Amino acid sequence: MLNLNVIQNKGCKNVSLPNGSHGFQFEVRNPNYRGVQASLIEGIQVLLAGRSYAADEALWTLQGKTHSLSELMVSEDARWGLDEVATITVPVERPLPAGVYPIQITVIIRRPYIPVPYASSPFKAEAKLVVLEQGKLQQKLSVSTYSYTNDIYTLMSLEDIMAEIADMGAQGIEMLSEGNIHGYPTPSHSWTDNWFTLLDKYQLTPTNLGSWVDTDMWQHRCLSEDEASAQIQKDLKLAKKLGFSSLRPKFGVISLDLIPHPVWRKAILNSLDLAEKLNVVICPEIHSPTPIQHPVTQAYIDLIEETKTEHFKLIIDTGIFQTEPVDMNFDGFELKEGEMRPPFLEPLAVPVADLKAILPHVHFIQSKFFEIDDNLNDLHVPWQSILSTLNEGGWKGWLSTEYEGIRRPYQNANQVRRQHALFSKLANK
Repeated sequence: MLNLNVIQNKGCKNVSLPNGSHGFQFEVRNPNYRGVQASLIEGIQVLLAGRSYAADEALWTLQGKTHSLSELMVSEDARWGLDEVATITVPVERPLPAGVYPIQITVIIRRPYIPVPYASSPFKAEAKLVVLEQGKLQQKLSVSTYSYTNDIYTLMSLEDIMAEIADMGAQGIEMLSEGNIHGYPTPSHSWTDNWFTLLDKYQLTPTNLGSWVDTDMWQHRCLSEDEASAQIQKDLKLAKKLGFSSLRPKFGVISLDLIPHPVWRKAILNSLDLAEKLNVVICPEIHSPTPIQHPVTQAYIDLIEETKTEHFKLIIDTGIFQTEPVDMNFDGFELKEGEMRPPFLEPLAVPVADLKAILPHVHFIQSKFFEIDDNLNDLHVPWQSILSTLNEGGWKGWLSTEYEGIRRPYQNANQVRRQHALFSKLANK
């Protein structure tokens, strides 16, 4: 599915031109209401990174073939379909470093059925492209489908999201069981077959499957230990079936600091043998407002040490390191009079140094963030300190992007790219 903006979110990158010089590519959709013979294209004016390009400077790639504008204007078989992107390539003096780049374009298409003085029709668009670069990050990069909340199934399909993830150079995909698996808990054979086809197409590895143990599923009673165990075991089998290496069961809580319902411990113990048999790691999540130095975290670590299992570890949600408040995304919460935000969403500001001591127990990190500005500054989460701590501790697991900021159309995808650009920039320092 194409983006509404003429300038597409994915597909922008540094390239080498046939003569060995530097170039930059981006993708545009046809802004007209119909496809056109390529000879009707009269060029594209571009303003990018402080440089203006005349209408005839860019190369056009249509249906896999690259043309200059002069070649397009005399072509007899090239077309630009309404459902196809054109890849635009412009020369640059040097590769653009990781960053956010405002771009303005004017696509000019001649429409013969319009009177001559107006037949050359300019279509203008602007955007902020996020450029990534090859990074030396020591960790593996994944993206959670949760990052695309509201856009998924309205503006983007699951395949669109997988294409986005692959286009960024990430290798993993994290999913929500009841958010993204059609027919959960028993997806059809056709859905499952298509899932593996898409994984192969985009060369992605399933990482973590998010699931829920809704202990207060009914108002008149809570889940029993056996019912909670059955829920985890059902999701373990599904995770294995779909290729995920870990499962995050989110238990119902009984306090503002997210103490899980007491059934958690017995449910985990009852499920460890199956987890080991399936080789899927069960990972409860340390999520704000629960800090690292807290009885909840310690109880999980105690169980790890008691059982000496390799199939019960921790997930760290980096929202616990948040240093500044976020007043932008309180859907589903009713604020009380005088409240700026729900009290459990106040910045926890856990010292990053606390992470180092528990790294041996950490299997997976959800790279929670809320906003990254045009200069690739994260306004809330101290990534330099986090990445340095992981590197010093020799931790090389999955960092899985989890965007939880403003849910404007397409902003999710742009912000996810910004985090990956920030990671590559920090890794290359």
